[in-house]
Amino acid sequence: MVRVMASGVFDIIHTGHLSYLEQARAMGDELIVVVACDETVRRSKHEPVTPEDMRVRLVNALKPVDKAVLGKSGGDIYSILKEIEPDVIVLGYDQTFDEKALERKLADKGYDIRVCRADRCADDLTATRRIIQKILETGGGL
Repeated sequence: MVRVMASGVFDIIHTGHLSYLEQARAMGDELIVVVACDETVRRSKHEPVTPEDMRVRLVNALKPVDKAVLGKSGGDIYSILKEIEPDVIVLGYDQTFDEKALERKLADKGYDIRVCRADRCADDLTATRRIIQKILETGGGL
């Protein structure tokens, strides 16, 4: 059995997320998704729109996902690997990691994990920031 791990914020679920998770699921037998905790989102991106517990619940409900877990706080991205024990890590097309550098770092830490990158989704509004901008441009629709 090949266990695949994907990760992300998943703040406002959109087709880019779905495409990423479908691609990740196709790379193995089981897909475990790490949803970034609120602390990590604040530190690396923005103030989360959706609280972490809701984001985990939403991701857990998506068809390609076997299990969603909340990421660890504190900035150690490797700490969750002992829990999940993935064979493959699939990066989103826009995640800033370099696949080969990450693979080497994982090997240095004693992990034998293949790192792959998902392709970009062709849909228009495939980023949370673009969705929020579109809402603001159209007057919020509220």
